[in-house]
Amino acid sequence: MINAEKKIVIFDDDEDILSICSFILEEQGWKVYAYTDCNQITEKISAVLPDIIIMDNWIPDDGGIIATQILKKNEQLKDIPVIYFSANSDIELLASHAGAETYLAKPFDLEDLERVINTMLVK
Repeated sequence: MINAEKKIVIFDDDEDILSICSFILEEQGWKVYAYTDCNQITEKISAVLPDIIIMDNWIPDDGGIIATQILKKNEQLKDIPVIYFSANSDIELLASHAGAETYLAKPFDLEDLERVINTMLVK
């Protein structure tokens, strides 16, 4: 498995999305950490130091924009790529405002998820 040591964190309050994404990514060799809120986000990310973060827009309590901005202001965590994902039609603007490296619109298919993740790994 190519991604045997790769770690990814997913923040989404929809447990179905967390389950599906976790299952698919674990099948590809990722170590997945899933959270339904972004409380104490700095501590959560510092404990894992993932290769990639997937951030939902409507995540309790602060929301994806504030959570991403907190990470991007942290010297140790700011270089971890964030994939912003949402069903909001303004996702590109939201991702930019948050400081995320890229975005993925919901609903998405699994090929889109894999493509976006692999694009971030190449950078």
